Amino acid sequence: MKCKLILSYSIFVCILCLSFQSLARDYYQVKVYTIKNNSQEARVDHYLKTTFKTAANQAGINEIGVFKPIETDKDFGKKIFVFVPLKSLSQLEKIEQILTNSASQSSNCEYVNAPHDNPPFERIESTLLRAFSHMPEFHKPSFATPKSEQIFELRSYQGATEKLYQKKVEMFNEGGEIALFKKLDFNAVFYAEVLVGAHMPNLMYMTSFENMEANEKHWATFRAHPDWEVLKNKKEYANTVSHIDKWLCHPASYSDF
Repeated sequence: MKCKLILSYSIFVCILCLSFQSLARDYYQVKVYTIKNNSQEARVDHYLKTTFKTAANQAGINEIGVFKPIETDKDFGKKIFVFVPLKSLSQLEKIEQILTNSASQSSNCEYVNAPHDNPPFERIESTLLRAFSHMPEFHKPSFATPKSEQIFELRSYQGATEKLYQKKVEMFNEGGEIALFKKLDFNAVFYAEVLVGAHMPNLMYMTSFENMEANEKHWATFRAHPDWEVLKNKKEYANTVSHIDKWLCHPASYSDF
């Protein structure tokens, strides 16, 4: 009898652990550096490459994405996007602790000790996100094309109300929008709810392509696909997006993506 109880308890613990794992979802930080000239871009690049990425690695984060808008994007030369995947929010605090260590900043005097009238950036915006249930972990794509040709498209969908925003999240998950993107090989890096940010309520996601031609072909296929025609015309998903922001980017030469 005792052995049966122990066995039953062990099975229960295993099921509980598996259930917890199935519910585990990544957290993400998206940092946006606003810059105004080549000097600021160079200083931010050097800082991200030599200091920030090192601190992230020491905090247990081995993949950092750095993306810059392409030449035809409205924010070309004005923004640098940094994607930080997290297994735990405590990793954010750990990164900050490492960065405050003066030794870790010694190689970045031009960034850290910049004077007030010559800052290395204009502003930094930080957004905290949690992965969608139907894609709980990020994906790192792999392309044969040079990074200078690759396209990473970052999108933000705002909702007019929290209820409508949640319906758009549902449309991605249970509604099948993520499944359709996967079916059409959009190579999504992540889909996520914004938990803390400047444009809430909103969601963000990133897809990736080997080049601009592939980006355009994939979207043309998506818009004409019968599954999308059915999904977008469902009454329960009407008016779930009130505003869209999107950026077409190339990965930086030192980006891990």
